[in-house]
This record gives sequence, C-alpha cells and structure tokens, in this order.
Amino acid sequence: KASTRMSSAFPRSEKALVPSTTKARLRAAIVAVAPTLVLVGFVYHPYVAKPTDEAALAEAAASDTARWGLAHLTIGVGYALVVLAFIGLRSYLRDAGEERWSVWALPFVAFGSALFTILTGMEFALLAAAETGGDVEAAQSELIPWFIPILLTGAVCFTLGAVGYAMAIVRSHVLSRHLTWLVAGALVVMAAARFVPLGVAPIVI
Repeated sequence: KASTRMSSAFPRSEKALVPSTTKARLRAAIVAVAPTLVLVGFVYHPYVAKPTDEAALAEAAASDTARWGLAHLTIGVGYALVVLAFIGLRSYLRDAGEERWSVWALPFVAFGSALFTILTGMEFALLAAAETGGDVEAAQSELIPWFIPILLTGAVCFTLGAVGYAMAIVRSHVLSRHLTWLVAGALVVMAAARFVPLGVAPIVI
C-alpha cells in the first residue's frame, strides 16, 4: 500500500522524464567522447606515412617512447569507448522501433573494435624493446605476421557492423534526409579507414 501511495504521488510521465533525459545525455556524451579520444590519440601518434615501413615505425617508437605509449593507450581506450557509443546508438534506434539492422550490426562492431584494441596493445612491444635496448625494428618485424590478420579481421567485422548501422539509420528515418545520408556516409568512410592503421587514414575515423 505504501508503495502504491508513493507511485500515485508521482505521475507516470514525471517518473519517466528524468531517466529518459539522463539516458539521452549519456548517449550523446559517449557518442561525442569516443571518436574524439580516438582522434586525439591518432593526432598525438608520431606520423608514419607508410604503415608497412618497419624501419620508420621502429624509429618513431624509439625516438619518443612516452609519446608512443600514451598515443596507443589513448587510442585503445578510445576504441573501447567506441563500443559503448554504438551500444548507445543501438539503444536509441531500438527506442525508435528499429529492430532489424542494428541488432546484428552491434556484435560485429564490438568484435571489430575489440580486435583493434588488441592491436594497440601489441604496439607496446616496440616501446619495451626501445626501453630495454632491444632491436625495435626486429620486434616490429615479428609483430607483422600477427598484426596484419588481426587488422584485416577487425576491419572486415567493423565494416559489416558499420554498414548495418548505416542501413538501420536510413531505414528507421530517425534523422532528416540530409543528416541521414551524412551519418550513413560517415559510418562507411570510418569503416574504410579501419583498413589503414596509420598515415592520414586514421584521422578520418
């Protein structure tokens, strides 16, 4: 009875107002913070024009190990937050009634981002080699056979997920026509940039 009286004291619309508003703000915050953090990490990352140039990568890591480590740590955390951003987007689309495309797209985005987080962790091997006086270029050479398959698998998975989200946004009509195609196009471009880990492509992300 007491719980009934308390419930009747607050109209249903007022009880739902605060949680829904808070949820919307959290969604917006994570969607803004996640790509910003990834961008900051890539901007701070030492520029390497050719991502397959092992000597250039080794030189970049050895020249400033602190910068190398902080850049990859920032990017890794950013990729983790990207998963949360897509979870928030999935929640938004679900509330709008979209239950077809974003349902299967989310696992692909999450798995692809998880693999990219592994890649950023692998790059700490160069930092360790530089700090201990090891052969940094040799360490990079040993990483390549692992790095490339993980990169491609993560990129393909993320691309499938991004395309799914793009379709969900287009089909759900949650945005205006111009914003719909802008966001859908941005998702496709972001997915394409995942296939190139360094150079100018990551800035597109």
